[in-house]
Amino acid sequence: MRIIPLDRISSIRQQFTPSRVNTYFSVLCFFFPPVLGSVVSFAFNGGGLWSSLLVALKRRRFNVDRPMATLTVAIYAFCGAVVLASIVNNSIARDATHLVPLITFLFFPFSYSVWSISHKITLARVIILSSTAACFGALLLTAIQYYWLGMPRVEGGAGNPIVFATVACLGVLVCMAGALSGVEKARSLLACAALAGTIAILYSGSRIIWLAMLIAGIAVLLINRQKLKGKYALRLLLILGLAGLALAAFGFQTILERAEFLRSDWEALTAHGNFGTALGFRVAMWQIGLDAFREMPLFGHGVGATPLLMKQGFQEQFGMDKGFSHFHNGFLTALVEAGIVGAVTLAAIFVVATRNAARVLRTSSDPVERFGATMIIIVVITYLTGGMVGILVGHDILDSVLMVFLVSGTYLASGRHMPLADEQALPVTSVAR
Repeated sequence: MRIIPLDRISSIRQQFTPSRVNTYFSVLCFFFPPVLGSVVSFAFNGGGLWSSLLVALKRRRFNVDRPMATLTVAIYAFCGAVVLASIVNNSIARDATHLVPLITFLFFPFSYSVWSISHKITLARVIILSSTAACFGALLLTAIQYYWLGMPRVEGGAGNPIVFATVACLGVLVCMAGALSGVEKARSLLACAALAGTIAILYSGSRIIWLAMLIAGIAVLLINRQKLKGKYALRLLLILGLAGLALAAFGFQTILERAEFLRSDWEALTAHGNFGTALGFRVAMWQIGLDAFREMPLFGHGVGATPLLMKQGFQEQFGMDKGFSHFHNGFLTALVEAGIVGAVTLAAIFVVATRNAARVLRTSSDPVERFGATMIIIVVITYLTGGMVGILVGHDILDSVLMVFLVSGTYLASGRHMPLADEQALPVTSVAR
């Protein structure tokens, strides 16, 4: 039997210190979403379970600071509202499998506590570089799926065009924020990655995420407007011009096709009352959802009632044998499943997160803190915009990515660094070196 030398064992231990494990874990959480889809759910939930055990066994300190505490209260209130709806409807048994995904949200404070042992500058660079790799990976998958497999709308590793576009959009915006904030110096690489991710989003055909990316992109520029002066502004204009030409070359046909689909769907709905199109189905679902909300406005029908309500509504109101798992509007879904209480607590998560970020952007000039706050702003804008005609929460990838951004963004923006005692004397190492 081969004996491993002691110096080799010591070297291996140094490679897997808690801080380095956090670094590797962060790479997975920001690289996986567009490339390997649901693998990010296994990664984040597995990490959340491990973090909970470490905190419970007092191997890590429970890091409670004000931004984290207020966001935890909002998240737990939403989870409580969903459970309460099932209790009121006496449907815990029916809803049990639908309640399990709430565990992802419950891991928030424990993941935050373990993530906060990382040095902020190192974590910020890991996030930026991992998002850069994710954007290039998204473009590679787009090329394979569109040109080789002949898929009309690419799905990346997410298995769903809208979900793929959402997580790719976040990667693009992180690259933008990283370049403009000055946290990462490889601006040309980040610009290329952002362009690659944008092309992938165009090929997904997800019109609502095109809008989300535009709004959030403008927000990133406004947050960093103080740096957009002189030669830097001219360079940015040149990059935007070149990016516009590239997007026109790759995505013009796709944009025209999706615009034509929207026009034809609108005409079919308004002129002929045809609900059998993508737009028509959404309008039908919104009508069914509003009727269901009026029946039980305070606590809703319970999280497991949606498929039955949807199928019954399509049959009775539209004469269609159709069924969907959500109402293609995040807040309407919350209103139906958990009533006003659920919708208000869901909104509170985004309000509290935005307030935490705004406070940092208003008072701090630290580039890492402002980058963390920008992460929160872009995830809020992207999710709220996309959630108006799609899923807000309730999808494994989107739930995990939302928690990843809220945990890391809140920590970078205003969190308290809590290094382990045996790592306090170690120097800060940058993954960018």
